[in-house]
Amino acid sequence: MNLLKCFSFLLLLFLIPAHSFSSSFESMYISLIDGDVQIRTEDTEEWVPASINMPLREGDRIWVPEEGKLELRLRDGTYLRLDERSALEVLTLDKDSFQFYLTEGNAYVNFSGQRGIFLQMDTPVSSVRVYDRSIFKVDLSEDGLNQISVLKGSVDVESRSGKTTVKSGYTLTLKGETYAELSPLGPPDEWERWNMERDRKLAERRPPPSYLPEELHAYSSDFETYGRWIYIRKYGYVWRPTVVVSVGWAPYRVGRWVWVRGDYVWVSHEPWGWVPYHYGRWAFVASFGWCWVPPVRRAVFWGPGFVAWVRTPTYVAWVPLGPRETYYGHGYYGPHSVNITNVHVTNIQVSRTAYKNIHVHDAVTVLHHDTFVKGKHVDVNLKQNPFLKEKIHVGRPDIKPERATVMPVVKEVPQAKRPPEPIREIRVKELKEKRPLVKERNASVLSPESPPKDMTPKVREGKPVQRDLEKAKTPRPAQPRMEKSREPKPTEKAIERSKESKQPEVRKEQPKGEEKTKEIRPPEKTIGKPPEFKQETRGVEKPQEVKSPERTIEKTGPTEKKIDMPQEPKSPERGGEKPRESKGPERGVERRRELKPSEGPGRTRETAPQERGVERPKESGQSERKIDTPREQRLLEREIERSKPPELEKERSREPRSMERRQERPRSFRQEGNFRRPLL
Repeated sequence: MNLLKCFSFLLLLFLIPAHSFSSSFESMYISLIDGDVQIRTEDTEEWVPASINMPLREGDRIWVPEEGKLELRLRDGTYLRLDERSALEVLTLDKDSFQFYLTEGNAYVNFSGQRGIFLQMDTPVSSVRVYDRSIFKVDLSEDGLNQISVLKGSVDVESRSGKTTVKSGYTLTLKGETYAELSPLGPPDEWERWNMERDRKLAERRPPPSYLPEELHAYSSDFETYGRWIYIRKYGYVWRPTVVVSVGWAPYRVGRWVWVRGDYVWVSHEPWGWVPYHYGRWAFVASFGWCWVPPVRRAVFWGPGFVAWVRTPTYVAWVPLGPRETYYGHGYYGPHSVNITNVHVTNIQVSRTAYKNIHVHDAVTVLHHDTFVKGKHVDVNLKQNPFLKEKIHVGRPDIKPERATVMPVVKEVPQAKRPPEPIREIRVKELKEKRPLVKERNASVLSPESPPKDMTPKVREGKPVQRDLEKAKTPRPAQPRMEKSREPKPTEKAIERSKESKQPEVRKEQPKGEEKTKEIRPPEKTIGKPPEFKQETRGVEKPQEVKSPERTIEKTGPTEKKIDMPQEPKSPERGGEKPRESKGPERGVERRRELKPSEGPGRTRETAPQERGVERPKESGQSERKIDTPREQRLLEREIERSKPPELEKERSREPRSMERRQERPRSFRQEGNFRRPLL
């Protein structure tokens, strides 16, 4: 029984660190680096060159020398940037809280403000705490002056003189234990402008796609910038990098395996190489090449590098794992992983058929043993795939780390760029004891035993210089280019757009006589009165005002051919010229609109140019000749019957030419009678 308890306890000891390993390593990494930036970690025990995509943990330290810049990306989407001659210590990285200590220099923080996330930035003079979405700067000068400038949101600042809230548009200046002054923001300097431009570029990108797990939304900008999403029936939506230059490229090839806290972690030298190498799997797709398959929702686990290993005394080889292939590592890294630290696992045999990618051309990467450990390139000549020849190694290779193995980049840094002596002497453990992490708003960081008192800084009057942060607030709407290009639905949308485009063309012609069309609308309502005209065939002459324009219309008869005649119900005037315009009936919608205003003669002139029909008028012309001589009353009756229901126009567009002839006959009637109207 005692043995069983001991065994359970040991098993717990193995599993707990494994889980904390993955959760702490995914908290933060270097997303941008410029210059000879250096880091000091628990493994290096000295200052070594930093590299992009290097994960950072509690206790790690950063130094940015002259002519350098650094950007850190946190898992919640927060960005922390350091200017030249800046030193930063990582004090705490928890699931929902981050704590840093700025020893000297300039820091710019774009805090995402996700619910439940808290950030604390300490300095020798102050402690800055932020709970909601905010953008702020912390500057330390050599003379001991500390400035906290808020560009957006608000932050809580505490010093020996008390605690206060600094809102957007103001700067709090602290010096010593008593001096505090609140002043409006001044004009941005070069450092601030660089950060604002960086924020603007990130904000202009599209929102994350729905097929990317929510846990990875903070990294969606990398996928948009360096690749594109495509749909594969077997895997769904996958991401394909488009910035690969080398011909024989394969995943886990451009970078280095670095010994970090007890395991080999892949540090990619590619700008997008954080998420695709520590989450999900890789698949080779015909016609597309290598594609990254995102992890399943609610099963997003960080890993040091999802590969299979082969190790010999001469070389080390690895191949990227495909979807749903098992990863053997020292910890739990998701549903498709095996924790080999479990004491039950003594011998694991892995079949060569377990990994699909070993059969892909140039998928296996092979390095000489010295290259793997020391970073010095040594050629390896192999004629056969090591995964088809050697035994597959379970877990990381058993290679003892050396000094170069813990370096993300093996290179020398000039002495002038190394951190100064005061920075080297700082002890992170001592800082954590002096500056505890305090999340409660009413609690004090500098004096935890008592609540903080209110700070009353001197207030300098003036208006703050406004910043153009609007662009960073509103990212452009998402336009899933890949979905549209591959799904049939998008093509349907394109067709709809083409249909809509036809309508605007008609509208563009109508506006020429917008005012007239308004006058025409009332007569449209009277279109239903034509039955009165039936009784008074000669009474049609009563609208003498209309007669005068009709005569002018007769003169412009050739213009009637232009278009508008068929659209107006008045088309029944005289079929000769109108039938030519009846070609316009191809657009029944336009005719309806013009038919209503048909009563206004001058109006028809404006609408006439809208019709473009030509071929049908020929037939209508024949019918008009038949009608030109007698039977005006009959024609009027037919016109009235057709003009009453505008729905007939829809049927006309659907029905054959026979319907068109009927429409043309009433037009001929217009010519015979005195009820003529302009057909332009």
